[in-house]
Amino acid sequence: MKRTVKRTCSILLSTVFLCIIILTGCSNTGQNSGSAPVTEDGKLDTSKKVELQFYMLGDAPKDLAEIEAEINKMAQEDLNTTVKFNFTTWTDWDQKYKLLLSSGQSIDLIFTAEWTQYQSYAKAGAFLALDELLPVAAPELHKFVPEDMWNAVKIDDSIYTIPATYKEYVNNGFVYREDLRKKYDLPKPVDLETFEAYMDGIKKNEPGMMPVSLNSDVIGNLHDRYTEISSFAGPTKYGVGVKYDNPKEPFIFWGSEEHKAELEMLKRWADKGFIPKNVLNIKDTLQSQITSGKSAAIFGDNPTRFNDAVIKIKASQPDWELAYTPFAEKTGYSTPVHPIHNGFAVPKNSKNAERALAFYEKLVTDKRYNLFTQYGIEGKNYEVDANGYYKLIGDAQSNGFPREGMNGWAWRNPEFMLFDEGYDGVKAIFAELDKVQKPDIFTGFAEDYTSYQAEKAALEQVEKQYLYPLLAGLVTNIDEGIDTFLAKAKQAGLEKVQTEYTKQWNAYVEEQGIQ
Repeated sequence: MKRTVKRTCSILLSTVFLCIIILTGCSNTGQNSGSAPVTEDGKLDTSKKVELQFYMLGDAPKDLAEIEAEINKMAQEDLNTTVKFNFTTWTDWDQKYKLLLSSGQSIDLIFTAEWTQYQSYAKAGAFLALDELLPVAAPELHKFVPEDMWNAVKIDDSIYTIPATYKEYVNNGFVYREDLRKKYDLPKPVDLETFEAYMDGIKKNEPGMMPVSLNSDVIGNLHDRYTEISSFAGPTKYGVGVKYDNPKEPFIFWGSEEHKAELEMLKRWADKGFIPKNVLNIKDTLQSQITSGKSAAIFGDNPTRFNDAVIKIKASQPDWELAYTPFAEKTGYSTPVHPIHNGFAVPKNSKNAERALAFYEKLVTDKRYNLFTQYGIEGKNYEVDANGYYKLIGDAQSNGFPREGMNGWAWRNPEFMLFDEGYDGVKAIFAELDKVQKPDIFTGFAEDYTSYQAEKAALEQVEKQYLYPLLAGLVTNIDEGIDTFLAKAKQAGLEKVQTEYTKQWNAYVEEQGIQ
């Protein structure tokens, strides 16, 4: 009962937060009106000293204070600015994110992505339009980002976030302990069947180890992985499925034979002991479970995070070996990351929007700022060998600032990036994915749920109460579980949500000329 009440409160709180944003965002009349203060010679006026509040997702690195101090020395001299780097932690980050954007708190820069609902927040008025500010406050950054990327992140013809320019693939692939696979002569995971066989082998031969890393995000780490490798590869939001090869015909996934097949597989995994019974309470990251030796595999991760795990394991457990199989080997295609995927926005309540953009320009285009915030202090946190490769000093536990320790994916600059020798393998993966690349047709879709906000919140509550246990393999009778879930979902307004969402999707497909 306590868990149900807690989930109910969480969803209601989420609804209140977003309603506040919708009601107040567009009417914000703070200091920033969309034009930057300039001096007589047309340059940004930095005569007033300011401190910027900079928010990132995740956990802060141990050496953050040292990095912040070094950055502030430079920023004080260059921009008459200091900055406070803040982190949400990964625990309940989504609720913290909503609170940050709805509380009226002054925040100058905040991370955005499609998975943080950038499009919806932008439509709700949570962010400041940057079109007029960028050329004055950050002219080098404005020129640095290609025009097609600026256009790709526009919502209702306005720019609300600064996209990353590094081309990468964040499609998933199986991550697994290759040394254990060889030791026990297990199959290479290339699809659902071989991955399950691999986990069977781990369970039999390493009974003290979990076959796969999992946590409470069963939607992201089980359902989304399943739909991606099963070639749905697009949104199954609110139970509406969209297949990449047939985007004009969205279908109802919840309650379908495909949905039942997914849940039957997950129930089987739970019965075999692959999914822990307390999975809905586990907060550990998937990566930490495999680098610590608690788990033998990850059911889907991207090549870059795979490489980060390789670096950490190489430093602490040189006898271990990780391997990677892209889902594209099964699906036949992959999509380069959309510009929306990593970005930084200026929230509406920022008091220093112009200086924030000027500082962000430094992070991206000034090598000193970029290296400090991406890799830490050279000689303490990392070193560069004679061949130009990045090397972590110490191991994941002793090092206070591992590679990209601030989760600074959004301000990566391809000209400055440092890679360890093992990243050559990731580049090789990217080269193979280049051969089968197709455009991302999903991330540009900007849902507007203003007309069904209440139903959306109620439906989210139903999902957590009735769908999550199904995905965790905790429901004995799957047919009854699906029926109960769908009945509760319909009471929450499912049909209205699906109808409106589908209507918006179809309009987007038509507008974009997607075939």
